[in-house]
Amino acid sequence: MAKSKFLGGASRRSLLQQFGAAAIGISFSGSLSACGQGGGGRTVNFYNWDTYIGPTTLADFQAATDVPVNMSLFATNDELFARLRAGNPGFDVIVPSNEFVTRMSQAQMIQELDRAQIPNFTNLLPEFQDAAFDPGRRYSMPYTWLVLGIGYNKAACAAKGVPVPNSWRYLFDSPTFTQRMALLSESADLIRLCAKYQGISLNAIPEANLASIEQMLIRQKPHIKAFHEDDGQDLLAAGEIDIVLEYNGDMAQLMSAEGGEAFDFVVPQEGTLINSDCLCIPTGAPHVEDAHAFINYLLDAEAGKKITEEIQYPTPNAAVRDLMPDSYKNNPVIFPSADLMAKSEYGAFEGDEKARQFEEIFTRISAA
Repeated sequence: MAKSKFLGGASRRSLLQQFGAAAIGISFSGSLSACGQGGGGRTVNFYNWDTYIGPTTLADFQAATDVPVNMSLFATNDELFARLRAGNPGFDVIVPSNEFVTRMSQAQMIQELDRAQIPNFTNLLPEFQDAAFDPGRRYSMPYTWLVLGIGYNKAACAAKGVPVPNSWRYLFDSPTFTQRMALLSESADLIRLCAKYQGISLNAIPEANLASIEQMLIRQKPHIKAFHEDDGQDLLAAGEIDIVLEYNGDMAQLMSAEGGEAFDFVVPQEGTLINSDCLCIPTGAPHVEDAHAFINYLLDAEAGKKITEEIQYPTPNAAVRDLMPDSYKNNPVIFPSADLMAKSEYGAFEGDEKARQFEEIFTRISAA
């Protein structure tokens, strides 16, 4: 998912200012050559969401294994998929969300994992050791799980008479926050949440509802300031918007930063979309053995704790969870109530044709 750059403590931006991107193995372009990754030797080329790793994780892995990690960044699953559709340019580990695990496995874009090389699999919570989108966990290991909701400026919303914007209506079907809102640009997620607002399942959306969702968002577009990819919470923090469609972990990061008490997060009453970001090895990975070692390391209890402390996303790792403080375990932003979770669903991959249809709908909305 699109991850926040607005962090408390030592953010990516401050690290870059101090050391420069090359010094910590980061490319913002998704270009392997930008990180000097074209040479031989042991390494892991990691394609990840922004600020979705612990501050010392890459260096710690290198210290433990003598294998460097070069990390490039993407902003959406659509970008990740497009980057690898024509063939793997040299990545060893990628982080697609659940339905893209299905889509990429069916397209033979990711390879089966060797469970024998990932003994830390046993650290996972039982409910994450299998998955409907990847039966038997043949192609993926869970990295995080997450939900979408509405991040908001508390004072600005109260001033408009909406102290808690607890319905998708405020984003999709209302002028209340004209030019003070931002929506996510990931086509499938956006359309599925509109289906939730319409009171139907976010999977197998009928054609009539897809047409009405498209028209609803076209009507709403004059009220939308931006369709964001990787900076929705930053727009909120900068005061450019008052409400935003965002991931719970991004908002937990923002709310824990200096000045974060001005913001809050709500899962709308209609329910939401649940996602799980996963660790996969793309077909044609040049360093398969080191890729397995890196995935196993990310599932380690202490390594996972450092990651979770930084990114503030729900962990599927029981060993990590046991090390986290109650302030994390009991945070309703990170772990929404059972009632809200019962109204929420994972999105299922429904075929390339449906994925293209979602993309085409969003393109028409963007052009309207």
